[in-house]
Amino acid sequence: MDAAQIQKFQDTIINIATEFGVKIIAAIAFWVIGRWLIGKVVDAVQTSMQKQKADATVMRYLGSVITVTLNVLLVIGILGYFGIQTTTFAALLAAAGVAIGMAWSGLLANFAAGAFIIVLRPYKVGDFVTIAGLTGTVKEIGLFTTTLDTPDNILTVVGNNKVFGDTIFNFSSNPYRRVELKCQLSGKADHLAAMQLLRTKLQTIPNVVASPSVEVEILEFNLVGPVLAVRPFCHNDHYWQVYFDANKMMAASLAEAGFPAPMPAQQVLLQQVG
Repeated sequence: MDAAQIQKFQDTIINIATEFGVKIIAAIAFWVIGRWLIGKVVDAVQTSMQKQKADATVMRYLGSVITVTLNVLLVIGILGYFGIQTTTFAALLAAAGVAIGMAWSGLLANFAAGAFIIVLRPYKVGDFVTIAGLTGTVKEIGLFTTTLDTPDNILTVVGNNKVFGDTIFNFSSNPYRRVELKCQLSGKADHLAAMQLLRTKLQTIPNVVASPSVEVEILEFNLVGPVLAVRPFCHNDHYWQVYFDANKMMAASLAEAGFPAPMPAQQVLLQQVG
């Protein structure tokens, strides 16, 4: 190989390396600028939705969908710049999608369920719910999962398909919720007077709504005496405050009014024998 051929070979290598290097640098630049633009687009969409007071759940879900879609388009564009046939790539991507879909059918089911949750809106971010047997406050509804903060402050993640396939209890949807309580009376107590006393006293507890009014009725009888069903109403945010305050109020009110304390049946029989 003479000097001219060697020089020609070197020039060819340099040209190829230069061209490829430029494309690498351009691809990196496209990726960085593209990612920056995607972030700006997502921020602009979410800002626009915030101005329109759109739901936080919809905003996060739409932001995730836009981010994933634009990233896929960016990758396809960069591959096309390198001369890779995007039609072939699309065919390979479709074939891979079928294979992945079969392998990840559960994941895709979660994705589909998440879309239905966003559209049908059985709950939203901030609602207190019971889903898939778990109770907590909805922190986030994602593409595949719903995130809860449980009452004992544990971050819990549940698959959307499991959520959508089970019964959903939304405690925040309605303006008030009924608090379920029981009150045991002595068989010697004037149950009508006790019921009226509890209706009056429980209505004064903070955060108990005026309408519907407190319900106090005889639920059942046992060997001790009548058992009252006591049902104040309040917003879900105040449920446990009303629950505990009502129990304290019942004990204090009945004691102050002089109602006899309920005693076990065995003790009553011993007193009668004595």
